[in-house]
Amino acid sequence: MDTSSNAPKTVNTNRRTALYARVSTDQQSNGLDAQIRALRQFCEQNKITNFEIFADENQSGTKASRPALDRMMAAVERGEIENVIVFAFSRYARSVSHMLKGLEVMRKYKTNFVSLSEKLDLNTSLGNVVFIIISAIAQLERDLIAERVRNGLAAARARGKRIGRERKRNSKLIEELLNAGLSYREVAKIAKCSHGSVHSQKVEMKKRLAEEERQRLAEIERKKEEEKQLEAQTRFLIDSRTKQFNENPLPLLSPAPTTPPSNEASPAQKSLSGGQNTSTSYPSTQPN
Repeated sequence: MDTSSNAPKTVNTNRRTALYARVSTDQQSNGLDAQIRALRQFCEQNKITNFEIFADENQSGTKASRPALDRMMAAVERGEIENVIVFAFSRYARSVSHMLKGLEVMRKYKTNFVSLSEKLDLNTSLGNVVFIIISAIAQLERDLIAERVRNGLAAARARGKRIGRERKRNSKLIEELLNAGLSYREVAKIAKCSHGSVHSQKVEMKKRLAEEERQRLAEIERKKEEEKQLEAQTRFLIDSRTKQFNENPLPLLSPAPTTPPSNEASPAQKSLSGGQNTSTSYPSTQPN
C-alpha cells in the first residue's frame, strides 16, 4: 500500500542565503567585485554563514533571463533559498514588472528579499508597503504599454493599414456553402482552403450573427421603452388635465336673449310700398 501521498511534506531546514550581483558589461569587473564585497560584509555583520553567490557578468538588466539569475530562481522554487540579498533593485531588474514577478515568486516560496542600497527588507512593514507600491506601479506600466499598443493600432487603421495577416480565403463562398449544409471537407475542397480556415470562418459567422441578433433585440427593447415612455407621458397629461378640470369646472352657458318681433316695416318693404307704412294693424280685443 502506497502511503507516500499521505505522508507529510518534508521542510528543507537547511535553507541558504543567495547573494546576487550583476554588471552589464565585462568591462565592469571592479563594479562586480565591489557588489560582492558589500554583500559579503552584510553577511558578516548579520552572522550569515550559509550563503551562495550568484553573479551575472556582461548581462543587461533588461533581460528577464540570465544564467546566474535563472539558477538562483530555480533554487528559490525548489525551496532551497531563505533570503535573496542584492546590492540594489537595479541589479536584480530594470523593469518594474520583472521585479514584481520575481518578488511574487519569492513570497510564494517564503523567501525574503533584501536590498542594501535602498535599505529595504520585505519582512518588515515598510517592505510590505513598498511591495504594494511596486505592484501598483507594475500594473500602471502594463496599462500604459497596452494603451500605447491600442493607440498605435488605431493610428495604423486610420492610415488605412491592415492589421494582421492578409486574409486569402473566400469568406462569402465559405459561408454560403456552410449554410447549404455542406461538410467541412466539401467546403474546403470547393473553396480551396484548409479545414481550419473553414472552421475559423464558421466561428466568425456565428459571432457576427449573434451580434446582429443582439443588436436587433436591443433595438426592439429600445422601441418598447420609447413606447412606454410616450404612453406614460400621455397618461400623465390626461390625468393632469382631468384633475385641472375637476378643480376648476367651466361655467354653464346662459341662453342668448330673444328680441320680440317688430311691427315696423323693413326699408325694403317701405321702398316697395312707396314709403307708406305697410304694417298690419290688428283690431283691439279690449272692450270699449
